[in-house]
Amino acid sequence: MKVEQEPERASFRFYAELNDHLPPEQQYKTQEKAFYTRGNVKDMIESFGVPHTEIDLIVANGKSVGFSYLVQNGDRIAVYPMFESFDVAAEQRLRPQPLRNPRFVLDVHLGKLAAHLRMLGFDAAYGRSLADAELVHISATEHRILLTRDRGLLKHGAVTHGYWVRETNSRRQIAEIMHRFQLAGAIRPFTRCMACNGVLARVSKEQARNSVPDGSMARYDEFHRCEQCDRFYWKGTHYARMHRWIEELTTEAG
Repeated sequence: MKVEQEPERASFRFYAELNDHLPPEQQYKTQEKAFYTRGNVKDMIESFGVPHTEIDLIVANGKSVGFSYLVQNGDRIAVYPMFESFDVAAEQRLRPQPLRNPRFVLDVHLGKLAAHLRMLGFDAAYGRSLADAELVHISATEHRILLTRDRGLLKHGAVTHGYWVRETNSRRQIAEIMHRFQLAGAIRPFTRCMACNGVLARVSKEQARNSVPDGSMARYDEFHRCEQCDRFYWKGTHYARMHRWIEELTTEAG
């Protein structure tokens, strides 16, 4: 008589915003995982739908472990996101050091968010034709934080800095990113081209004369040109409205 092998089991508990990746009925609850072959904790965690890029600490049976830890029968696994309010320096943090100069690459669904980031002065790479493999390559080689609405993309092993954008409205998305990466003190409004991400440089009125409408030339004295695509910018009628929105955004995020 053939005796069927009993599966081994381990329990997993996800904390804070990591629960956003779980179905509602599984959020903030201990989940049991049955397995016949022992695998590493990274793969088991991602089988729940939680990308490794949003994890900063894993504790197995009271001890911090790395992604390569082989899950054992009876293990109790606690999984934590990035910590902002207390020190975990003594534990085995899984994320590389934060990027001191935050630079981003965004997937094809986040074009408006890319424009908002650029308006605030952040380096935000974006292209409507960028495939997933290209996004991963750009993130890894240029040390950019990958922002995406596709959780599966963040499970790619080459991605070390990434974030799943929860909100769907672009105005709420930029507030979410400002808060998540604590960007309020780093904004430099109107220093990047919203169209191509190039850096804006101040130019004289004479240099702008042949590229700016006559009405704007008569009303305004300050002009900037994108060093990459040669687009010209000036503080038109929309400037005051955009500036008020930026002030509200930074006040809320800060």
